[in-house]
Amino acid sequence: MKILIAVHHFPPRYTGGAEWRVYRTAQALQARGYSVRVICIERIDQGETQEVTWRDEIFEGVAVRRLSFNLKNAPDPERWEFNNLWVREQLRQLIQQEQPEILHLFSGYLMSGSVLALAHELNLPSIVSLTDFWFLCRRLTMWRSNGQLSHLPLNPVTCARCLGEERRLFRWPGRLMPQLMNIYWQRQTKRINLLQDRSAFLLHVLNQTHTIISPSQFLRSLFIQAGLNPHRIVYMRQGHDFPELTEERMKKTPAEHLRVGYLGQIAEHKGVHILLEALRYLPQAPLTVDIYGDFSAYPRYVSRLRRLAANDGRIRLVGRYQRQSQLSSILRNLDVLVMPSIWYENSPNVILEAFAHHTPVIVSNLGGMAELVINNKDGLYFTPGDAADLAQVMRRILNEPNLLSHLQSGIAPIKNLKQEIDELEAIYQNVVAAGRQAG
Repeated sequence: MKILIAVHHFPPRYTGGAEWRVYRTAQALQARGYSVRVICIERIDQGETQEVTWRDEIFEGVAVRRLSFNLKNAPDPERWEFNNLWVREQLRQLIQQEQPEILHLFSGYLMSGSVLALAHELNLPSIVSLTDFWFLCRRLTMWRSNGQLSHLPLNPVTCARCLGEERRLFRWPGRLMPQLMNIYWQRQTKRINLLQDRSAFLLHVLNQTHTIISPSQFLRSLFIQAGLNPHRIVYMRQGHDFPELTEERMKKTPAEHLRVGYLGQIAEHKGVHILLEALRYLPQAPLTVDIYGDFSAYPRYVSRLRRLAANDGRIRLVGRYQRQSQLSSILRNLDVLVMPSIWYENSPNVILEAFAHHTPVIVSNLGGMAELVINNKDGLYFTPGDAADLAQVMRRILNEPNLLSHLQSGIAPIKNLKQEIDELEAIYQNVVAAGRQAG
């Protein structure tokens, strides 16, 4: 079977969770004898014309076509964000060249809904793996630029205001004159109509897709609430493999204090500041906090974190880490992981990775995090955005000597990559068979 996988980015330049998941999936499918080709976006800021360039290469055994263009030069950049006709035509050429039997889209971000519209036009069976909220929210997170969470049903006026207030030009008037700015945004009919078109188009192409895979029940229910046919969307948690992880390597190195860690993106919606603020409620507590992640993406936010960490020797802003080579050693030296996100999350890889290493997780009682962690069994909840409540949870671990071992014993085995690919393979077979019957 020939499989064409479409994704916004692909390693080695991009190394996010979705990118590595596609890489692992492609390699695992090839190991089972499938022919796999990946198409991705390499740059959206390249060139001064409407030209799309591409290059083919092999990355660690996986054939990849990388597209580059300048989205700002598109005939209608705002509309092409969700219906990119350049990507559609590039994909058409690749499909004609490769003749795949199935198209598998991850996320939808940057590739846009045009790839699903094309698959439907060509009667090519298609699958979508949801990795974020892009089909519902242009910001991917359903977390507004003013720091508030969005809820369904989404209001296009609110969405227009959220996107507008990403710019300082509108942000400050929105804070100083909220009622006046409400009237302003209600009158932005062109933007509102565009966002309504976005929602209608993306829901339409999703409902033409054979199968949508959601890695969490939370995300599945959200998309059904948004209007997706419930028969099209299935729940399938992602798998992880740690072939070199033995029982001996999972044993924690001894320490006389509580070792708390954060691993992930360093951005405001991830709530790293909540963790650092919590330490102010625990000034004398015997604990350390290590923060791992890329500090280069959001310098203003990182400056805020550095101010919070100043004069507290218990905090280490470690920086980037190599997931494949360093993850196990990092988790071996942590007693508990904290995921303080102030957005919903989906099916966070870092929680599954922590569980694979017998590490309990403290999470915001929200969305996909609260679904993965069972309170008082394999982790603990705290109120989202509440540093004082997080401090109380960490104080509880310090005051209850047996709590950590109790939580460790409650961690169930996670799904491995073989199990995930077994399930995906069955979906592929069903989708292709259904396509042949329809044809």
